[in-house]
Amino acid sequence: MIDYKKAPGCGGRARLDSVIEMDQRHHTIDSALLLAVRELYGIGISLQGRGQWQRFKPPGKRDLDGYAAILGHEAAMLGRWDTGEQHLVVLADEQATDEERANARREAQQQVQVARERQQAALSQQHSEAAERARALWGRALPAQEHPYLLRKDVAPGWARQLGHLLLVPLTDGTQLVNVQTIATDGTKRFLTGGRKKGCYHPIGQFDTGRPLLICEGWATGMTLHAATGSAVACAMDAGNLLPVARYLHRRYPDARIIIAADYDYDHGTEGNPGIMAGQAAGAAVGGRCIWPTFSEGAEGTDFNDLAAMGGEVSV
Repeated sequence: MIDYKKAPGCGGRARLDSVIEMDQRHHTIDSALLLAVRELYGIGISLQGRGQWQRFKPPGKRDLDGYAAILGHEAAMLGRWDTGEQHLVVLADEQATDEERANARREAQQQVQVARERQQAALSQQHSEAAERARALWGRALPAQEHPYLLRKDVAPGWARQLGHLLLVPLTDGTQLVNVQTIATDGTKRFLTGGRKKGCYHPIGQFDTGRPLLICEGWATGMTLHAATGSAVACAMDAGNLLPVARYLHRRYPDARIIIAADYDYDHGTEGNPGIMAGQAAGAAVGGRCIWPTFSEGAEGTDFNDLAAMGGEVSV
């Protein structure tokens, strides 16, 4: 039996979205957690990873934005990093009194608090170590000149640097370098393990109140937009990061006219066109607007860099 209850929460958020109780006579905490994940997000979901914290891919998502954690023999939690939701799973004795069950839920919520604090401390340490690695790599890199990715995308290097065969694109949290995206000669992109990305971005150009502030996904797209419009651009690096970056920049520049330059994913096998959906959500959240490139039928393009390569006009 699954019993959903709205409940005050703890940890990284002000509240839990629900407390899910299951009969301890028929479940272990492992089976209860997996059942809850599938009940909430789909029967085909499987957990990935070992240990206390595991991850899963929510429906329609390309990344492992879901998490699940076993907190003890009778409590677990699950949720999504991209939406911020979180749920508590508790094994319950159906023969227990209401007071006993309420006490069990309170104890489980305390376990959530402890787990969240430990996770946050570990995450902060990972971020700090990754930022140190990023700054060390950046210090060793040289100005990029004729990297194959630059030539293929027909963009200037901007603030990117080169280290061996890798192009380095720095990410900032608005105050300091916190991560780098590496781009190999074949276009393969990676971020440093443990590095920050959410809410962080690569800046191109200087913000001018006379021009709109553009936010896009990829770095080459941002370089193309800046060259074509003269506007400052923030590259969020992926669709899921458009909203956090837009919110940060809206707080920093409250009078800026923000335009989200989204990728067009519809004709490329991606269900629901997540690029435009994420772009529209980000634009709406900050009182801005969302634009995207349009391609002729059958054209293999997704972003404004592709549009420029096909001879299309890039404008906002």
